[in-house]
Amino acid sequence: MITIYHNNRCSKSREGLCFLENNKEPFTIRKYIDEPFTKEELISVIKKLNTNPIALVRTKETIWKENFAHKNLTDNEIIDALLQYPKLIERPIVVKNNKAVIARPTEKINEIL
Repeated sequence: MITIYHNNRCSKSREGLCFLENNKEPFTIRKYIDEPFTKEELISVIKKLNTNPIALVRTKETIWKENFAHKNLTDNEIIDALLQYPKLIERPIVVKNNKAVIARPTEKINEIL
């Protein structure tokens, strides 16, 4: 099963959703702003992305610049920041089984289909 971690306010996330709708493969939508990640879920997604937590951070967001950019954070502290401020999470994230991509550009979704 495919899951898209989606933020309706983001044009790239809406593009990813449209891509999946056109793909005709069943998927679920998780609006992670309304239904936040648990720490375990976020760690699992990071592992499926095969990356470090900092890769999920929207570093140009004001919240990041004002509160975190000047600090030398551990991976765990970055995860905690993402949980506290889900708006900082890059989107959309698309997960299928044990693989995931940050779908920027949207065509990256093809890597896990």
